[in-house]
Amino acid sequence: SFYEELVTHGVLKPLTAPVEGMVVREGSRNFVAPQGISSVVKYYLEQSGADVSYEQQVTGISLRDGRWEVSRKAGPPEHFDVVILTMPVPQILQLQGDIVSIINESQKQQLESVSYSSRYALGLFYEAGTGIGVPWAARYIADNPCLRFISIDNKKRDIESPEVGPSVVVHTTVTFGSEHLDSDPAEVQQIILSHLQMILPSLPQPSSIKCQRWRYSQVTRAVPNCPGQMILHTQPLLICGGDGFTRSNFDGCIESAMSLAEAVKPHL
Repeated sequence: SFYEELVTHGVLKPLTAPVEGMVVREGSRNFVAPQGISSVVKYYLEQSGADVSYEQQVTGISLRDGRWEVSRKAGPPEHFDVVILTMPVPQILQLQGDIVSIINESQKQQLESVSYSSRYALGLFYEAGTGIGVPWAARYIADNPCLRFISIDNKKRDIESPEVGPSVVVHTTVTFGSEHLDSDPAEVQQIILSHLQMILPSLPQPSSIKCQRWRYSQVTRAVPNCPGQMILHTQPLLICGGDGFTRSNFDGCIESAMSLAEAVKPHL
């Protein structure tokens, strides 16, 4: 039903563009978000009617008079009746305040067992009318020490237009990502570009480039034997969830979200 709703509203559509080297699992279906994956999040936030504050980095959580006092990097702390954490699990363990002692030893061990792959993503952006002469929309690469995936993004999303310039997105291998995690991004960018040049020598010169370090890319080991969420404190409720408690795909995120919703309902 989630997929049907998102397809009906044009947020998702079935993937029809050719993807070289993709492993197709029997019975699975693949979708693409024409306006980018953030459009899925924006759709649900809009449906919720929630008042959303962006770029508020949480640094600590403490108990104050039966409510949660949430500290942030900039600005005064705020107070809440219920707190739901869905950031990467290592970032939950980095929070300061009472949460450090609230997480019991058993939960701490479970959370510390979660692991993520790391990688870099590189975006190359072109002027309108630039041609990218390849027969595929995306391609998985099996034999390169640096690159794992290349996507002609507008082609993959099936939104090719003469008014909008194409973009190319490159993902590195997990091994390369972990080896260069703390390297200078400018140097990493040059290494990625040199490998890309070898694979696609006819690629035109982009008008701009963005290199993104992705420290928590995909969950390689989730919280074991978990119902999709973990209650850290009951009254007031402090609960965590996300793909670290299931798996890193849309199904995993929905599974955790539904589990979180069921756990939060009695507290509303």
